[in-house]
Amino acid sequence: MSAQPAGGLRWMEMLKNGLGAPLVVLALLAMIVVPLAAPVLDALFSFNIAISLVVLLAVIYVKRPLDFTIFPIILLMTTMLRLALNVASTRVILLNGQNGHDAAGKVIAAFGEFVVGGNYAVGIVVFAILTIINFVVITKGAGRIAEVSARFILDAMPGKQMAIDADLNAGILTREEAKARREEVRAEADFYGSMDGANKFIRGDAIAGILILFINLLGGFAVGMFQHGMPAAEAASTYTLLSIGDGLVAQLPALLVSSAVAMLVTRASRSEDMGQAVMGQAFGQHKALAVAAGVLGLVGLVPGMPNVAFLTLAAGIGYLAWKMWKRTQEGPEAATGDVPALAGPGAAPDRNAELTWDELRPVDPLGLEVGYRLIPLVDKNQGGELMSRIKAVRRKLTQDLGFLVPPVHIRDNLELPSNGYRLLVHGVPVASAEIHPDRELALDPGGAFGTIDGIPGKDPAFGLDAVWIQSHQKATAESLGYTVVDPATVMATHLSHLVREHAPELLGHEEVQQLLAQLGRSAPKLVEDLTPKALPLATVVRVLQNLLIERVPIRQLRRIAESLVEFAPQNTDPAALTAAVRTSLGRFIVQEISGMAPELPVYTLAPNLERVLQDSTQGTGAALEPGLAERLHQSLADVVTKQEARSEPAVVLVPGTVRAALARLVRHSVPSLSVLAYSEVPEDKRLKLVGTIS
Repeated sequence: MSAQPAGGLRWMEMLKNGLGAPLVVLALLAMIVVPLAAPVLDALFSFNIAISLVVLLAVIYVKRPLDFTIFPIILLMTTMLRLALNVASTRVILLNGQNGHDAAGKVIAAFGEFVVGGNYAVGIVVFAILTIINFVVITKGAGRIAEVSARFILDAMPGKQMAIDADLNAGILTREEAKARREEVRAEADFYGSMDGANKFIRGDAIAGILILFINLLGGFAVGMFQHGMPAAEAASTYTLLSIGDGLVAQLPALLVSSAVAMLVTRASRSEDMGQAVMGQAFGQHKALAVAAGVLGLVGLVPGMPNVAFLTLAAGIGYLAWKMWKRTQEGPEAATGDVPALAGPGAAPDRNAELTWDELRPVDPLGLEVGYRLIPLVDKNQGGELMSRIKAVRRKLTQDLGFLVPPVHIRDNLELPSNGYRLLVHGVPVASAEIHPDRELALDPGGAFGTIDGIPGKDPAFGLDAVWIQSHQKATAESLGYTVVDPATVMATHLSHLVREHAPELLGHEEVQQLLAQLGRSAPKLVEDLTPKALPLATVVRVLQNLLIERVPIRQLRRIAESLVEFAPQNTDPAALTAAVRTSLGRFIVQEISGMAPELPVYTLAPNLERVLQDSTQGTGAALEPGLAERLHQSLADVVTKQEARSEPAVVLVPGTVRAALARLVRHSVPSLSVLAYSEVPEDKRLKLVGTIS
């Protein structure tokens, strides 16, 4: 009893170890050469029908086409199986057809007698109809869809790669997630390219089925009359029924597999359940169901029509439309209330209770308020992805800036436009925008050609011109060179941009204390010497905020602390300490600006301009003549434009005495310009003088 399962397990292990595919191919080739008995043919025909049905059901239940990447190979194997069975059954029909309708097995006999009633004229008509449906309708349509899909997918690959790079740079994706997305893009292109070619197997199989039928008819008629001496009528009846049964038993699995191909290539690329999508989209409109019920009811009242059938259908569809209408009426009421999952747990306070200090809740460092139409984007129960995107943004910003970015408190706000949202820092709105949650944003990165229909708009983060398009236009837009992002990505990118701008406001005493506690685990003596011995905590906080204001990350906290401990005995002014820290971080700052480039392109100031700036910084603050300041801004803006055209960073190298004043002067007007002091450039860094600003 135990030997059989062990043997079965050994066979399964052999199949898993890579022997399955070669054995199947060899078996298919053997079926073409080696004669098969009628019972073996019955088993193989039954297996062919079963495997075709399994493939069709697998396509129905798969979530998205990329989850069934092995389908082109399965399509080839099933086609080879049908052709091998056609050859084997043709041999049996021609050799043993004179023995009666059961000569080629029970399956062929059943299809020849039971399915078409033993009438070969009816059988020919049924076979012709099945072949036309398979070859002209399903196979031709599926082939065209596969061809167009493959072309659009390949044309859209550069745009998708750019979108992934943009998400990676914005912190929405980690490196591992970006790598997985790139692999998915390549797999999608390979899959649709394979499907475009594999669909030719179905067309060839349909043509082969027609030719094999006529060959069997003519060959069987000739064999029956000239070799076995059968009368013409008997030979025609016998071999025609056998040929029709053989053709039908091969066309039925072919029709199932063709339908599976058509359903797979017409599926959307996003993950969704096919049954739920059909019910939600085709039968999810109560107005359409109500009109259909009314039309069926009118038809059911016409004399002479099958009144009971039409009126029953009208009543059932009308009841379904009424139920769906009731559900839509309940939806807006639920959507206008506060969102507990977003605003935080806790029951509503009792109005009769006494006021306490608990009523004064602390202001959230980061807040996001959304209009009621944007609630599905932040509600996980409705498939919203914004929460996970914000979490990824926080992780990326925490790694880049060097401190823990606080959580984003999200709540709905009925005072906002339905499609609007606004971002708050310490309770103060810093930005607002409107998006379309049912569309996607197509951005022109600079190389797009052609226009696309949609709602004109702006990218909230950078103010670029964009177009809000329908989801089905995404492939077309990407093929034209647009970068297409979904609404959740738009909001997450906007949030990332604003957090970087307001990072100094998010770093307070508590955050710095946590940073020092983390540093104290590896360098306890350094933290002990820094505060409160050398400097108070408030001064350390101010220095770190100054660094963030000048867009210098504070990841190098140990180096920063060592510099503060070194220079604190000489000067405790936060501005002077910031300059000293920048000098010690010079190599890190230059690395952030130019990366691994061997040379750093720089501009310098003309001597007269440098002297004017030095004179203006004497005393309590900078005081430039308005006309001079305007001309200086224009010159620096021209420098940035030239360097961007060269794909190089824009850097101005100045004396340390004027660096802070010049950086403060251009911080908001020319944000992409880096102002470095001579002492901040490492000695081994090669400089390339590009020009002089006068």
